[in-house]
Amino acid sequence: MTDPITREERYAELAVRVGANVQPGQLVDVIARVEHAAVARAVTRAAYKAGAAYVDVYYTDQHIRRALIEGAADELLSWTPPWLLNRAKQVGDDHAAVVALTGDAEPNLLADLPGERVGKARMLEIAEESNRQINEQLNNWTVVGVPNEGWAEQMFGEPDLDRLWNAVEYTVRLDEDDPVAAWREHVKRIGSRARALNDLKVDVLHFKGPGTDLRVGLLAESRWQGVESHTAQGIPYVANMPTEEVFTTPDLRRTEGVVRSTRPLALYGRIVKGLEMRFEGGRIVDVNADEGAEVIRGQLETDDRAAYLGEVALVDGTSRIGKTGLTFFDTLFDENATCHVAYGSAYAEAVEGGVIEGVNVSTVHTDFMVGGPEVDVDAITRDGAVLPLLRDDVWQLD
Repeated sequence: MTDPITREERYAELAVRVGANVQPGQLVDVIARVEHAAVARAVTRAAYKAGAAYVDVYYTDQHIRRALIEGAADELLSWTPPWLLNRAKQVGDDHAAVVALTGDAEPNLLADLPGERVGKARMLEIAEESNRQINEQLNNWTVVGVPNEGWAEQMFGEPDLDRLWNAVEYTVRLDEDDPVAAWREHVKRIGSRARALNDLKVDVLHFKGPGTDLRVGLLAESRWQGVESHTAQGIPYVANMPTEEVFTTPDLRRTEGVVRSTRPLALYGRIVKGLEMRFEGGRIVDVNADEGAEVIRGQLETDDRAAYLGEVALVDGTSRIGKTGLTFFDTLFDENATCHVAYGSAYAEAVEGGVIEGVNVSTVHTDFMVGGPEVDVDAITRDGAVLPLLRDDVWQLD
């Protein structure tokens, strides 16, 4: 069995050198929960090894958030302390590299709390600032998952940490002899898929399956992206590790129909199951779920633009995450198992001209999974042709 320390160090090196691609002399911001401390320390060491000028680690604690939800006044649930907003702005001003760690160590900690309060308990001004920095491409950043026993318990019914580490290593290509070379090949493969979609000049994507008949209209300026992004200064980075998607920005005004999520959605410490949404004129007008709908509704109430789409992404059955056959209960992983859409803020990098009319700007960005073997995906091109993109989870384009 691989030594856990070696695992953490190798993982941190991948996050720093391929994910965030930390540059010599750069400031580095590491965002972690207290349970992620071992990997946060490994990331810090790897960042200094890569030449970072200074690494600052910002820890959060879900028990502190629970206390907020239980005891704070309604109007303070979404409040942002000004000193934290100043810190966030400085991260953008200094073009820092950012490494964010995910992986819920206590997935059921908030399960007994009112869902609407859980959905509202997030710092809106921080979210707004973060989205601004992403859209202005100020930072090279990445998000990686940290295996822990609580997360393993959620997935496997037992705290099998070694099994979770094996699954995570496979999905981020740490099982390869040369993970960096493996990622370079992955960038090329998904990049060619994005180029093929751009050549089609897609106007509408049509998702059709059980409980789903959804049409997502794109902008004429929408551009498909895959795996690798670049800062405004030209630094390449991989924002999500793992990532298997090609994605673009839809026209916020042109989504119509109904959609049913095909996988559970982990959101703010709660699990949403059987999520169903109905769109009219681009806007979510109805939300239902077998479990957790009130969390979604609470979140949507915090922002007038949250109820419009900001992203649509395609993922086929060759995804490493999908091949594991696992539900990770972590959106970073589950969104890369299958097709997904996101309500809330768009990614300006996927639009020629950036934040133009029709591009959604919001403090929310929530992905949920809508694809799978039973969901067909067609492209309707600008000249009216209908082309199959996915059938039985198999990519139909060369």
